[in-house]
Amino acid sequence: MRIAILDPAAGISGDMTLGALLSLGVPPGWLEALPGRLGFAGVGVVSRDAMRGGVNCKQVEFTIPEHPHGRHVGELVGLVERAPVSDAVKERAVRAFRLIGEAEGRVHSLPPEDVHLHEVGAVDAVLDIVGAMEGFERLGVEAVYNLPVAVGHGWVEAAHGKLPVPAPATAILLEGVELASGGPVEGEATTPTGAALLRVLSAGAPPSRWRMVGSGWGAGQRNPKHYPNALRIIVAEQAAEAARVVLIASDLDDMSPEYVEPLREALVAAGALDVQTWPMAGADEKGASGIPGGGRGAGGAG
Repeated sequence: MRIAILDPAAGISGDMTLGALLSLGVPPGWLEALPGRLGFAGVGVVSRDAMRGGVNCKQVEFTIPEHPHGRHVGELVGLVERAPVSDAVKERAVRAFRLIGEAEGRVHSLPPEDVHLHEVGAVDAVLDIVGAMEGFERLGVEAVYNLPVAVGHGWVEAAHGKLPVPAPATAILLEGVELASGGPVEGEATTPTGAALLRVLSAGAPPSRWRMVGSGWGAGQRNPKHYPNALRIIVAEQAAEAARVVLIASDLDDMSPEYVEPLREALVAAGALDVQTWPMAGADEKGASGIPGGGRGAGGAG
């Protein structure tokens, strides 16, 4: 089973996610064709190599023409529902936009579908969310998990002035998600789009054991000197032996040997991974186990 593990030690955003997917081998041509497939004429896609804290990453940027009116979340949901993508991608992308609408609606006391995004932010969010969902699908990932997510610290510039990090809508979207404490990240590390992606994609903490197959890094826009501002996505295989095994052992006293094989078959049929039996013989009347009559036992089972 192929899984992906989001490592948002420096936060997560839509463009960081897309960059990490390209770093893992999703073809750039697919991403370059995405705006046209979704009906966004005139939108360009730039992907490039970038260094973040000495780590080679992929950086993604969209060039989006300004539009004075913007779009409502309800309109974006309708756009995604008509998009030429798989049903699974469509369902997850719609769920992400509904989460964003609900979070922004709670902040601004609006119905979710009436939340307004300016044009650049709206188009960018559609490309980020649909692109991320489809990118994981192209990688053949069956399940996504996440490590604790950094939110940063300080203040972020918003339309109505400065807001504390995490911004109100981001904080709502991260309810129930394990956050990373401390860390060097300054300013906004996790965006609302990144938080929505994590909420929809991730099943929570990764399994206790897994085997790494590869990893990719997606660059954030800022390039601080003292840490890599990038999202790492780890692709792994869930280890087959990653489970709890219980060992049961017993001495069986005065059991006829002809019952041993039927007992072994019954234990295997009940789900035992392995059943072993062996005869026991004692040097005295107490038997090898020290139990009276133990010398006559048919054997032990485990």
